[in-house]
Order: sequence, then C-alpha cells, then structure tokens
Amino acid sequence: MKSLKKQRRIQIILVSALALIIATVLIGYAMRDGINFFRSPTQVTEEPPASTEVFRIGGLVEEGSIVRGQGAAVRFVVTDGNASVPVTYVGVLPDLFSENQGMVGTGRYVNGVFEASEILAKHDETYMPAEVVDILKEQGVYKEPEGS
Repeated sequence: MKSLKKQRRIQIILVSALALIIATVLIGYAMRDGINFFRSPTQVTEEPPASTEVFRIGGLVEEGSIVRGQGAAVRFVVTDGNASVPVTYVGVLPDLFSENQGMVGTGRYVNGVFEASEILAKHDETYMPAEVVDILKEQGVYKEPEGS
C-alpha cells in the first residue's frame, strides 16, 4: 500500500516537472520576437546584425545630420563618439528630438542603414536612457548634466 502511494507521488512530481518545462519552453518561444537587444553604434558597426533582427540602437544624434525628406521621412546619424550609424525613419519624431541629444531607436539594420520603426527621445532636460549613458561613458564622450 505504501509503495503504491510513493509511486503515485513520484508520478505526480514527474508530470508536474514535465509540465513546467514545457510551459517554460513555450513562453520562451512566444517571447523570442518580442525581445529587443540594445546595441551601441560601435557594436552595430563591429558586428552587424542580420537584416531580419529587430534591436534597439542608442546614442547621440550627430550635429548637422538631420535631413527631412518628403512627408514624414527623416534621415539622421546616431553616434556614441566612436562610431556612427545612419538612420532612416518615417513618422512623427518626438517633440524633444534634436541634435546632440540622446535617443533610442527600434528597428533593423539593412545595407548599412538602421531603418527605425520607433524613435524615443529624452523626456526632460536631464534624462537619458541608462544604456545610452553607460555606452557614452565607455566611449568617454558623456557629459554630466548641469545641476546634478
């Protein structure tokens, strides 16, 4: 009798462990397209990602690089002080988007150009995404905001 109870417990534990493993694999599989990795312009130029990979790029908008095209098309260059990557974007840019300011873009790197599907800019006078600050500090081009 005790042997049967012990066997039943072992079966329940094994089935539960198997269900947990299957659930974890399914969640990971479902999220694989939703995970966007962050890269700096230096990382993008040193190891260009596949043109099908969606990722985030961040840095400073290079001075004098913003060129507005027809309609809502915009071209500019994002830099981390070490490398620069040309960016194209079709859409309305955030109000605070400007030259020498931090930005993060989501999109794909195709034929040497980052084709952004979304552009984010800093939202006040001192904010910059932590990833961008870290990379700019590594490159030695980060300037502390005044008053901090």
